[in-house]
Amino acid sequence: MNGLHRTAVFFGGVRAASGDEEKLAEEIGRALAQAGYELLHGGYNGLMEAAARGAASEGAQVTAVTLADKHDEWGAFNPYATASVHLPDLGTRLNHYLDHADLVVAVGGGIGTLHELTAAAYYATTIRPVPVVLAGATALRLLAFLREEKWLYETPTRPLGFLRTAETAGAFRDHLTTLHHTSIGGA
Repeated sequence: MNGLHRTAVFFGGVRAASGDEEKLAEEIGRALAQAGYELLHGGYNGLMEAAARGAASEGAQVTAVTLADKHDEWGAFNPYATASVHLPDLGTRLNHYLDHADLVVAVGGGIGTLHELTAAAYYATTIRPVPVVLAGATALRLLAFLREEKWLYETPTRPLGFLRTAETAGAFRDHLTTLHHTSIGGA
């Protein structure tokens, strides 16, 4: 980690599309911790819990970030969360994630994960070029659709150099080894 404090934000749904994606999320969490990242995530079950389990297995701090008025409704955090942040609204929650992110990772999920991912892409093209890695088959299909339908395309003022993909845990680990040694600006 070279003495630097780094934070990875993990976006993933409460339902895994497959056992392979759940395993991938856990391996991503483990790889992040081994690379010196702490983990911010929603704090609940499914892919979030898998990533948290992987990160916690390597001793990383795992912080659950939730909405203050939804925590009772959504239930207890997964057992791997070591800290929590309760925020008043969705905008504040998204800003908290993105303002603290040195890296964003998105795997499959539902509408909440899609919202978080699009917010991260907008943030990375408008505010600060935070690296965003889409991992797993579901996220890669979504990215292909967004590109094919021109919802996501590169321009000189909105470069996509921040965006990376990883179909496997090995590909994700490869990104981590080069992430802080290459420019992410694009164009």
